[in-house]
Amino acid sequence: MRRGAAAAGSAVFFLLAPAVFGGLVPWWITGWQVRHPEPYGPLPRLIGGVLIIAGAAVLVHAFARFVREGLGTPAPVAPTERLVVGGLYRYVRNPMYLAVLAVILGQALLLAQPVLVAYAAVVALAFVVFVRLYEEPTLHRQFGAQYDAYRRAVPGWWPRLRPWHPDGEAGIDRH
Repeated sequence: MRRGAAAAGSAVFFLLAPAVFGGLVPWWITGWQVRHPEPYGPLPRLIGGVLIIAGAAVLVHAFARFVREGLGTPAPVAPTERLVVGGLYRYVRNPMYLAVLAVILGQALLLAQPVLVAYAAVVALAFVVFVRLYEEPTLHRQFGAQYDAYRRAVPGWWPRLRPWHPDGEAGIDRH
């Protein structure tokens, strides 16, 4: 896949998946209305804003990584040609899912909307089930031993403190 097509496909998928789960659905649930933030003070709202900004930045970085490194998209219908293991993927295998959850939880704090914590839990469960039942078997079939080595070295959900270096394993970009 050419980079231009990968970029266009990734942009469309960004609007169809993370923007819907992390933005549109929380808006449907809450109307982005702030609920009784006074008892908790400004700190939770500040933390919420930071989580939203950080989550959005991670999403943009991860989507760009799929285009640049993988020559494809995160969408299952237009997957990458190469296994994406650079950038934030050197710390955790699922930064996109974690970023969407950070955005949702950030909105829960910013808006003082506990219902979004429950929504985040449902989304997290859906992500874990999707990864275990579809994504991991698919990546194993597509990339074989390369993915298996990556999966053994990099945790799926709790980031490593130090970036993973594949030490010259064939076909893995270390940038």
